[in-house]
Amino acid sequence: MRVYNFSAGPAMLPLQALERAQAELTDWQGSGMSVVEVSHRGKAFVKCAAHAEQTLRELLAVPDDYRVLFLQGGATAQFDAVPLNLTRPGQSAAYIKTGAWSGKAIAAARAQGLEVAVIADQADGKYTTVPAADSLTTPDDAAYLHYTPNETIGGVEFGYIPASAGVPLVADMSSTILSRPLDVARYGVIYAGAQKNMGPAGLTVVLVRDDLLGQARPGTPSVLDYAAMAASDSMLNTPPTFAIYLLGLILDWIGQAGGLAAMGARNQAKAAALYGAIDGSDFYANPVAPDARSWMNVPFTLRDPALDGDFLAQAEANGLTNLKGHRSVGGMRASIYNAMPMEGVAALIDFMADFERRHG
Repeated sequence: MRVYNFSAGPAMLPLQALERAQAELTDWQGSGMSVVEVSHRGKAFVKCAAHAEQTLRELLAVPDDYRVLFLQGGATAQFDAVPLNLTRPGQSAAYIKTGAWSGKAIAAARAQGLEVAVIADQADGKYTTVPAADSLTTPDDAAYLHYTPNETIGGVEFGYIPASAGVPLVADMSSTILSRPLDVARYGVIYAGAQKNMGPAGLTVVLVRDDLLGQARPGTPSVLDYAAMAASDSMLNTPPTFAIYLLGLILDWIGQAGGLAAMGARNQAKAAALYGAIDGSDFYANPVAPDARSWMNVPFTLRDPALDGDFLAQAEANGLTNLKGHRSVGGMRASIYNAMPMEGVAALIDFMADFERRHG
């Protein structure tokens, strides 16, 4: 039985894409082999990777002067790759801190010998807010401005794109990429782990503007060097072939479902329904400021935390899985990425109402 999987990642993927992968798993394109067995340098897989890249470019309307890289190491590797590619030791970069993941990016930049200017830190709001757009000032000498549009753990999301005063804007979009239309041209670098909206864990997609290539520090590992990876079509090393293949299937699914405009409308409706149920109850609560609430990750608490265990056990028995909040936050968290249908959100809302009737 398929369940409604509310995991923050690896996350629920479109059943249509999974079933196609299942059908092709042992004999891909009549080769008599699985896609995980063919050479990444063979014509068939090179064509597969090219299809994934081209479809991604079309869905996101990626400008021609950007490279699309298929890398490994997750967003964590990019915490190091960004300063390695865009700065020299002793230079400064600006960061906005809105939660755990932006905090990790800051720590990695400092470990690279970078002078980090944290131009906003939402600690006073316990990382349940984002800074006001007009409160941000990027230093003139910053090599770039980095932010995390969506903090997966805290369920905090920017409702705007920060102005970066002419320096490259860098974004960790692991939780939001492909969830709605995106103006790629506003950014210098976008990076995202695939395991939420794009595919299985193991693939990281990076979009980087051409003028930012070729600046990597001496000694930068080749697999983290954007220019080296771009020059080899992301095949300097053996790439995560199955993840790239499945990315292509999921991108096809998004296109068939109406593209990013349709995804955005669907995701906004799912989030509005769930937040509406939470706000309409005195049994559940969401800690995030209303203007900073994530469409993708919805944390909530019960009025009596002693009921958390019962809530989770009963939810799982009803096919609603992986609702436990992150250990640093507690409570519950429903991640409602692209593949989560409205029916899944409705089932969660119905269960929440029933649980409240029985325990309120």
